[in-house]
Amino acid sequence: MTAAQVLAFIEKRGVVLVSAKGPIPRLTEVIAGEPIKGSWWGHPKGHQIFAILEAVTESEDVLVCRLVKGKITLVHRRLWPALVRLAERFSPGQVAQVKQQHTSSGRHVNKEVPFPRWVPAAVIKQAKSLSEAEAIAALGKWATAELHKK
Repeated sequence: MTAAQVLAFIEKRGVVLVSAKGPIPRLTEVIAGEPIKGSWWGHPKGHQIFAILEAVTESEDVLVCRLVKGKITLVHRRLWPALVRLAERFSPGQVAQVKQQHTSSGRHVNKEVPFPRWVPAAVIKQAKSLSEAEAIAALGKWATAELHKK
């Protein structure tokens, strides 16, 4: 798969996990084209997976956060209004943007941008026009289950 194909997949699905198991697709397995046992780093397509993840997580159309079960989650821009509408129903850590920074030593460090500092004004305006039911329906079945736990 190419980064463009993976971005199209994220747009279609709306919300995906990067590599953790959960109620929605795991992007690493989508890229690999098969289930991955153990770490994806050891998979024969590990370098391809890394390159594609780097590209899609840097896209302005993808929010990187810990929305689903506290695991790294990618949310396509088309669902940001729904997420913003329901933000108070999630913990602050779930709706904070996670940005990966590369240190001079080559390490990757995650920095969080608190909600709503990462949200564009136009998205906030769109969120106000959604009902809670519309926002839940837009996010999908996993959100219904997650929100009923709260």
